[in-house]
Formats: sequence, structure tokens, C-alpha cells
Amino acid sequence: MATKTHYRIKGILAVCGRIFLGLVFLYASIDKIQQPAAFAEVIANYQILPDTWVNLAAIVLPWLELFLGLLLILGFWLPGATLLGTVLLLIFFSALLFNLARGLDIQCGCFTTSREPGTGAPMVWYIFRDGVFLALAIFLLYRYGAVAKKPHSSGKWEETR
Repeated sequence: MATKTHYRIKGILAVCGRIFLGLVFLYASIDKIQQPAAFAEVIANYQILPDTWVNLAAIVLPWLELFLGLLLILGFWLPGATLLGTVLLLIFFSALLFNLARGLDIQCGCFTTSREPGTGAPMVWYIFRDGVFLALAIFLLYRYGAVAKKPHSSGKWEETR
């Protein structure tokens, strides 16, 4: 049987996790917003999207990350924000795995669009890092977005744990 302290600790971890993940999305958006053309090149290097979608993705994705980061940090619309964050991280993680399987060692473009020597890390590092972010997002999705609910005798819905 879980105690109130156990639920309190899980709640504190969830708040810290969503703020951390929000900061990750916020930080990831900055360079991409400032340099959309360079980010479009990074997206094109993944060789996944059709050429006609690359520019649209380079313009929309950073603003989506910024908005999502703010929602997570401020704690607004958490069910939707955690779902969207999890979906985005799953897509990013899958894109990295797909390119690793194809033998492409590309620059991630996650936090910078720079192509300066020494700025890239091995693909395995990107996959590990994004895997940790994805695991955190899944925890947050469970905590804020996919918590089972049941009808209360008063007709209102309540969380079940």
C-alpha cells in the first residue's frame, strides 16, 4: 500500500521532470528559430521527409518546441503537452534509429544547427540521450496525460492511482 509520502515524492519528481523537459524543448528551439535555413539543411540530411516538406518542418517545428516547452514549464494543458512531447520525442528517437540502421552518421540538429568541427557527437550518444528524454516523457504522459479516471458517486470524475 502506497503512502502519502510516496505520492508526494512522485508528484515532486513529476514537476521537476516536466520543468526539465520543458527547458530541453525551450533550449532546443532557440537556435532553430534563429537559423531556419540551417535547420532546414539538418532536416534534409535525415533523408526522411520529401523535399517539399523540409522548409515547412524547419519553420513549424522550432515554434512547436518553444510552445511545448512553455506549456510544460508553466504547467498549462498538461495532458495535451505531455502527449505532444511524447509523440515528438518518439518521432525524433525513431528518426535517429532509422538513420543509424541505414548507416548514416548525421549531425542530430537537436540543440544546434552548427556544422563546426567538433560539434557533432556519435549517433549512439544522440540515441541514448533521446531515449532518456523519451522515458521521462512517457513517465510524464502517465502522470499527467494517461492517468486512469473513474466516475465518482457525485457524478464528477476522479483520478485513480
